[in-house]
Amino acid sequence: MAIRDIKIRIDSVKNTRQITNAMKMVAASHLRRAQTRILAARPYANHLDTMLRTLKKKNVASRHILLDDTPRKGKELLVVVTADRGLCGSFNTGIIRRALSFIQENPNTDIVCVGRKGYDSLRKRTDRVIEHYVGIFNDMEFFRSRDVADHVLDLYLHHDYARIKVLYNEFKSAIQQNIIIKTVLPVQPLESDIVSSIDYIYEPDEDTVIEELGCKVMHVDMWRIMLESSAAEQGARMTAMDSATDNATEMIGALTLQFNRERQAAITTEIIEIASGADAINQ
Repeated sequence: MAIRDIKIRIDSVKNTRQITNAMKMVAASHLRRAQTRILAARPYANHLDTMLRTLKKKNVASRHILLDDTPRKGKELLVVVTADRGLCGSFNTGIIRRALSFIQENPNTDIVCVGRKGYDSLRKRTDRVIEHYVGIFNDMEFFRSRDVADHVLDLYLHHDYARIKVLYNEFKSAIQQNIIIKTVLPVQPLESDIVSSIDYIYEPDEDTVIEELGCKVMHVDMWRIMLESSAAEQGARMTAMDSATDNATEMIGALTLQFNRERQAAITTEIIEIASGADAINQ
């Protein structure tokens, strides 16, 4: 490789390193905000979820569709949550790969995509995508996740879906995200065997309370899932850009060493040519 070409490549890698380093710092800033929001949302979401699952565990008289886990015939619905943008390592590819595997194992499954990356990929590989939402993570607000939750709830109540599951990345830390498939409908029983012996009085009636509480749980849980995915995305992007910056630094070092060697070889060649020319003149 010519010295000039090496110099151009070094400058190009330096520019790339500046971009990846800037993206790392932006992702770190977004991660701090997303982490604060998810830590604030988790306790409320978990408590609401426990309330509804406790009602199911107490064997209430109602056979409301939200609580009734009697095997139902019908399709499953999988809500796939990815990011709207890339450059975040395996964050999106892991979810997409898991979604395709789930469809292969459960062919009678429809898909709702949340996030542009999942939608762009899955619509080319399967015809099971029935709805999609893009641009939600550009401006994370509760009403956006509520719209998704309302649509999913309507599909379950009025379109004979047997189960609703959500596939998403759960935030653990900046360097760790867990891929989760969670069954959100019907409501799953409480894992603990300890249930309060208090008898509840329902006003106006049991079905109305269950439906209102179920709707609220879906709204809050979908909001929590979106926040989990957003925080996990920023953590994955920060880690990926940090790794890219380090790789660029290593490449610059290797290219600089190659540049110095080529330049030294060129100088040595010129000296030899000058010396040879001088000897020829003297002879």
